[in-house]
Amino acid sequence: MPHRPADPLSNSAVGVCASVLPAQLPDDPTALKVLLLAQQRAFEAREAERQAALEAREAAFQQAIDARQAALQKAFDARELERQRAFDAREAELHKAFEARILELYEQLRLARRRMFGPSSESHAGQGWLFDEAEALVESAPEAGDTATLPPPATETTGETPADTGKKKARGKRKPLPVELPRIDVVHDVPEAERTCACGTPMVEIGQDVSEQLDIVPMQVRVLRHIRKRYGCPQGDQAPVTARAPAQVLPKSNASNDLLAMLLVTKYVDGLPLARFEYVLARAGVLVPRQTLARWVIGTARALQPLANLMRDVLLGHDVIHMDETPVQVLKEPGRAATSKSQMWVQRGGPPGKPVVLFEYDPSRAQAVPLRLLEGWKGHLMADGLESYGAISFTEGVTRLGCWVHARRRFVDAGKVLPAGKRGRAHEALALISKLYAIEKDARGLNDAERLVLRQSRSRAVIDELRRWLDQALPTVPPTSVLGGALGYLHRQWPRLIRYLERGDLPIDNNPAENAIRPFVIGRKAWLFSDTQAGARASALLYSLVETAKANGFEPYLWLRHVLRALPAATTVEHFEALLPWNLKAEQLITA
Repeated sequence: MPHRPADPLSNSAVGVCASVLPAQLPDDPTALKVLLLAQQRAFEAREAERQAALEAREAAFQQAIDARQAALQKAFDARELERQRAFDAREAELHKAFEARILELYEQLRLARRRMFGPSSESHAGQGWLFDEAEALVESAPEAGDTATLPPPATETTGETPADTGKKKARGKRKPLPVELPRIDVVHDVPEAERTCACGTPMVEIGQDVSEQLDIVPMQVRVLRHIRKRYGCPQGDQAPVTARAPAQVLPKSNASNDLLAMLLVTKYVDGLPLARFEYVLARAGVLVPRQTLARWVIGTARALQPLANLMRDVLLGHDVIHMDETPVQVLKEPGRAATSKSQMWVQRGGPPGKPVVLFEYDPSRAQAVPLRLLEGWKGHLMADGLESYGAISFTEGVTRLGCWVHARRRFVDAGKVLPAGKRGRAHEALALISKLYAIEKDARGLNDAERLVLRQSRSRAVIDELRRWLDQALPTVPPTSVLGGALGYLHRQWPRLIRYLERGDLPIDNNPAENAIRPFVIGRKAWLFSDTQAGARASALLYSLVETAKANGFEPYLWLRHVLRALPAATTVEHFEALLPWNLKAEQLITA
């Protein structure tokens, strides 16, 4: 039998055969059979051993798989339970947020309806019937109220003793007209035929009955003819001499200084747009286009710029300034749409006896605007919680004050969303804030030192009580509700709100600035917008002048007329300073 060498790569049985079979197989069939049987038994033993090892490995592997699957199932169940808990928590949170949002919308709806249909301090329930004002007032007033209360003229003597005049009750509730109003005597005499007594004796005058009636002369449009005399030498030895032309604010226009004063007052005090003033002049037969009126306004504002500069120096020379802002629309601004909203900033301050109100136009509401307007100034700035004042608050030497009116206003809104007749936490806050204002009312006639003592002794206790109340209420109210917003604002502004207690001359609120900006807001409802930036800047300057004059107790037209008459001759700083309201007396304006 031929010999074949074993293949080491055949299978595992080759190794078994190689270990049993000799290198040289015997030729005896019996021996060969025994040898092959031995090989067969060895092979079967080896296969059984391998099968047992394989089964053991498979059992261990299956056990590992089962253990791994059980661990995965356990981890999956734990993860599912955690996800379910998170889902339930998130669903509860969303449901709570949904309820808070519903409450917020409900409060906003009630507040909006209250502002639109309910009474408020700024509007009246019957304001929609303004065109029926005459009929409504006639029905509510007796006939005795049909006369205006007129004071006696300053030079007239009535012949009555003070005791007699004190016993008479003044009719009506109107404020008496100024005694300096001119009086025109209209004499009504008895016909001569009725001045003979029945006995035939001529009657003599023994007295007179005087009654006064309020009258008005409509605005008169007239033309001033300036006639300049010219003189010359008959011999012709010298050039003719002509009288000098009177100085004018706008030399190249035919508008008198008094007309310019009336134009500025009608627009910036009475809120009359230039288009309507154009119609007023047209009724008198004078056609002045509104574009011409606009150029007159801008030109006059440029001439009055030195006065505004001096007012700013006085404002920045005092260490307490109020600031506020309101939107204004300027149609022609470079790089901006006509519908964009710009800002009109107002500043009010000045030392005692010299109140100053300044307006400033700026397209932006950014924090850079207060930095520019108050550059180099140090003191206490009163403003609302607007973020535009954030940067100026960190300027060295500037201390920001908080406004209690803004804080109170939010609690007023929170009280309005409550059902009618129901009182809540908002009313508790309002009651405490009212105590602070009651103390300020008591301190109105005190000097700064006395007011400081009163604030430290009485206001400090109310402030501490309000802080304790705030700490208790703040965590229990949803921040998205109207009351939550009021509490959050009070909490955030607290350090600024209580700062007025540090000095007796610091203001408690920003009402002076809001009162100063109100005429601009009212006028804006009539003229709606400014056409150009030049017009907006001119408006800011002219509002500054007329509001400063009003703050100093002057009638704007009389003061502007006096200023515009004297302005062309002003050449030095002293001349301009003499025209400032606090450097004038009322007698100078009346006789001007």
